[in-house]
Amino acid sequence: HEEFRLPELESLAKIEDVKLTYNKEEYKKNCPFLVVDIETEEEAARLIKRAILIKNIYELWGMGETYDEVHAQVKAYPERWSSYIHKSFKFTVSGFGSTCSSDYQVRIINSFSYLGFKGDIDLKNPQVQFGVLEDYGLDPHAALPPPNPYTIYFGRLIASGNRDLVQKYNLKKRKYIGNTSMDAELSLIMANQALASPGKLIYDPFVGTGSFLLTCAHFGAFTLGSDIDGRQIRGQADKSVKSNIDQYNLGDKVLDTLVFDICHHPWRENLWFDAIVTDPPYGVRAGAKKLGRKDPTKRSRVVDGVPAHKRENYYPPTKPYEMSEVLIDLLEFAARFLVVGGRLVYWLPTIVDEYSSEDIPEHPCMILISNSEQNFGQWSRRLVTMEKFKENVEGEHASVNNAKSLDNMSLLFQKKKEGKSDGDGKDFEKTNDNDANKKPGHYLFREKSEEKTKREQTWIRFKNKDNANDSVDNVQSSSTIPPTENILSEKPSDYNTKKPEQ
Repeated sequence: HEEFRLPELESLAKIEDVKLTYNKEEYKKNCPFLVVDIETEEEAARLIKRAILIKNIYELWGMGETYDEVHAQVKAYPERWSSYIHKSFKFTVSGFGSTCSSDYQVRIINSFSYLGFKGDIDLKNPQVQFGVLEDYGLDPHAALPPPNPYTIYFGRLIASGNRDLVQKYNLKKRKYIGNTSMDAELSLIMANQALASPGKLIYDPFVGTGSFLLTCAHFGAFTLGSDIDGRQIRGQADKSVKSNIDQYNLGDKVLDTLVFDICHHPWRENLWFDAIVTDPPYGVRAGAKKLGRKDPTKRSRVVDGVPAHKRENYYPPTKPYEMSEVLIDLLEFAARFLVVGGRLVYWLPTIVDEYSSEDIPEHPCMILISNSEQNFGQWSRRLVTMEKFKENVEGEHASVNNAKSLDNMSLLFQKKKEGKSDGDGKDFEKTNDNDANKKPGHYLFREKSEEKTKREQTWIRFKNKDNANDSVDNVQSSSTIPPTENILSEKPSDYNTKKPEQ
C-alpha cells in the first residue's frame, strides 16, 4: 500500500501532536526509506507506536553513497556514542533490493568498531540496537541487483511500528466475517486516518459485519454502526457482530449497531460524530440499496383488510442506490453531523481508465486530505479522507463532477445495453469520446463493472473454443490417429463432425 504511507504518517503526526518536516519529492513508491525531521526522540516514539505501514524509525547518524561517507558523518559527532558505551547492544545489516550474506554482514559490522562499545552483545533483548540499511533500488527489468547500494543509512533504532495488530484482527482469526468484510490492515489504516483516539465518537453508516467498529474501538474511540440490512449485523446462531465485539473484549467501546436506511435516519440535528469511517456498497460483491420502490406507481397490498406496511412482519421494499447518489448523501450527512475538524474516511470505487482527480465528490465545508489508490487492474478503489473545516451553511450542498449530465449518461448507458444508438445515430462510445462532459469514473460503477466482467468471460470462452479447435486440427492431421467419428461413436451420423467456422 505505497500510496497509503504518507497519509498515515501525517495522520499519526496530527493524532500525537508531533511536528515533523520532510521533502515530499524525496518519497518514492518503490523505496521504503524516508528521512524526516522530528524535534525529540520521545515524539518519534509516540509517532510510530500505532503505525501500521511504518516498520521502524531510526535516529540517523550517517548516510551516503559509500561507507566512507557514512563513517565520516558518524565520526563527526562522537558525543552521540558516550551514552551507549557500557550498554548491551545489537547490530543488524539489511538490504532492500538485494541480500546480504553472513560474511558480508560481519564485515560491515566490524567496520564500525571505532565506536568502542564495551557492553555485552545481546541479540535477543539489547538495551540499544543499531541498524545498517542499504538501498539497492527496485528495478523489475534487471536480472541482478547492482553491485553496490545507491544509498546507505546508519542509525540507532528508536521504536518499531505496531504491525502485530494486523495479525490480531486478521479475518482468518475472527469469529464472524462476511463477503465484504474489510481486511485488518486496511481497517487499521483507516482508523489512523480517521484520527481514532480515546473519547471520540466514530460512526459507520454501512456497518456490514463491523470491521471498522473494532479497529477504531481498539484505539480507544467509541464506535457506532448502522446498516439497511440487519441480517449482516445479527448473523447466525453464535456468530454475529456481537460475537466479534466479545472476542476482542471491546464491549465498553462499541456502543451499538442499528438497522435503518442512511437516507431515512433517526439522528437529531446536532454535531454528533468526530469521524465517519465506512466502505459504501458498490456492487462488486454487494450492491447498494435504499428504501423505496423501483416503480413508484405501485402501492402496498392490503392483507385481511390491513395495509401491508402496517403489519408487524412487514419488510419495506428497496431499490438500487446508484454510487453517485451514495456519495452525495454521504457527504451531505458528514457536513451536517461531523464536528468541525472531524473526518470522513471512505472508499470510492472507480473504473481505472475513466478516472480523473475531478471525480472526487466535493462539499463547501469539507477539504480533501488524501486520496490513495488500491488497484485491481481494470477497476480500483480509492481511500478518500476529507476533513470538515467550517460549519455547514444552509443551502450549501455536495456535488459530483458533471452532476448535471448524470441523468443523460444513465439514459445513454441503458440504450447501449439494449443495443440502441443515441438520437443522432452515434453509438454510446463515440458520443462519450466527443462529449465535453466526461462522466466520473465511479458513475454507474456496478453496471459498468458487471459489463466488463461479462466481456472478459466472453473473451475467455472464445479463446478456449479457438484453442480447442486448434487441438482438433492437430489431432486430425496426424496419420496415426483414427478419424474423430470413430472415437466418438459407432454411428458417426449421430454427431456433427464438421469443423466449426472460426
